[in-house]
Amino acid sequence: HCCGVFGIIGHSEAARLVYLGLYALQHRGQESCGIATTNLGAMFVERGMGEVADVFDGDRLDRLPGRAAIGHVRYSTAGASNLANSQPVRIESRRGSIAVGHNGNLVNAGQLRVHLEKQGSIFTSSSDTEVLLHLFARSEDDGILDALIDALGQVSGAFTMTLLTNESLIGARDPLGFRPLSIGHIDGAIVLASETCAFDLIGAQFIRDVEPGEMIEIGEEAVGSEAALEAAAAGPGAAAAGFRSMQPWRRQPERRCIFEHVYFARPDSQLFGAGVMDGRKRMGVILAQEAPTDADMVVPVPDGGTFAALGYAAESGLPFEPALIRNHYVGRTFIEPRQAIRHFGVKVKLNPVASVTKGKRVVLIDDSIVRGTTSAK
Repeated sequence: HCCGVFGIIGHSEAARLVYLGLYALQHRGQESCGIATTNLGAMFVERGMGEVADVFDGDRLDRLPGRAAIGHVRYSTAGASNLANSQPVRIESRRGSIAVGHNGNLVNAGQLRVHLEKQGSIFTSSSDTEVLLHLFARSEDDGILDALIDALGQVSGAFTMTLLTNESLIGARDPLGFRPLSIGHIDGAIVLASETCAFDLIGAQFIRDVEPGEMIEIGEEAVGSEAALEAAAAGPGAAAAGFRSMQPWRRQPERRCIFEHVYFARPDSQLFGAGVMDGRKRMGVILAQEAPTDADMVVPVPDGGTFAALGYAAESGLPFEPALIRNHYVGRTFIEPRQAIRHFGVKVKLNPVASVTKGKRVVLIDDSIVRGTTSAK
């Protein structure tokens, strides 16, 4: 679910701006990342396992020419964590080259895959995104947009996508509005991103959120066009030279993922029309109203619980104490000592300040509890 997508069209340093955008979205996925660009009818893709700063350097970015690009950071929910499943995924079809970066989960992908394999389709990954591309390639509609609408109309679940063709940048969001996508602009170029914090890093101006069920197509003609920016701000159904928006699927009640505001998104982002930091503080305020308690202090589990704890402390009048210290240099793997240390896996990441907490009644605020094993330790 928690991947990040970014796209830009109309900038001479498209690949480098995508790199920076992915850097800002790194919290949404650390397993793999990739960038695709298009230049003079040719498409280029660079992907790798690991974080953005480790995968891309100046030489690799120089291999990505062009004024249009998309990028992706991956956190796997469908398909194994390997290079074959990294994105953007590029295919060559009778409609030309197309690359896709996907944030979401197509819940009927397994069923569709079995059906496609029976009809002769060959898959090179276990990603649900590849299922969508097979549907796109097999569509009887001739145009790229029509084939894409046809393919997305056959899937169920959540999708927020950036797509790159040789002529355009396309953004699409599922009718439920499950995952976020925003549109902005910089120096005449138009930008799409999972979160607005990516706009802040590159100096882009936020225009609006892409609406649930909306698909946007942006061509080079839109670059530097005031009419295109006005159409982008106008909402679904608007059009101008090089820009058009549509809502091709049946409208449904909006079903935003609550975990975006609780955990996934960066606190400095605007999401679903609201500030993430403000939302988390408000959650803490409501928690204090619903679950007041007689205690000595409020302590957050960093970093996710920090703003909810600030809200709880403000509403309850209890002092806020950042008494759990996080080690920011913990990797995904570390070598444990041969002689077991009790709760080593938790201690390596979080450690309480004993002088502050000893003998005190603590309200401990975490962003979420799934199994409760870490909380108990």
